[in-house]
Amino acid sequence: MHPTITRMQEVVAKGNEDDIKGLLAEDVTFQPPTYWATWTGRDAAAAVLGHVGQVFQEFRYRRVMGDGNDWALEFQCKVGEFDCVGVDLITLNDDGEIQHFEVVMRPYKTIGALREAMNKRVMTDARFLKFKNALS
Repeated sequence: MHPTITRMQEVVAKGNEDDIKGLLAEDVTFQPPTYWATWTGRDAAAAVLGHVGQVFQEFRYRRVMGDGNDWALEFQCKVGEFDCVGVDLITLNDDGEIQHFEVVMRPYKTIGALREAMNKRVMTDARFLKFKNALS
């Protein structure tokens, strides 16, 4: 397994933004499951993922599939009272950094709960006024 993927499994669930940031390419793109938009840039993506790590409960990776630069990491967790299953789709660059990070999840109710919890957190994080420029 690629060392970045091994490290990712160790840090993502903890929600430590600095640890996550160390895995990301400077121009990483992050596509969350809550809306059809893309976050671009290490600082913005790490901030979003740091908050997600605080919202997800009982997070664990169940399966890891992939090779080379393309990986899929299946996870399960809870968002509030709702159970969730999802997949992190990861593309690494040639330096072993995460270049693209896309998250798909189900069921729909859990995605709604995640969107609500994230909106509350982001509204109290002043950095997201600056990060709006990173959203496309």
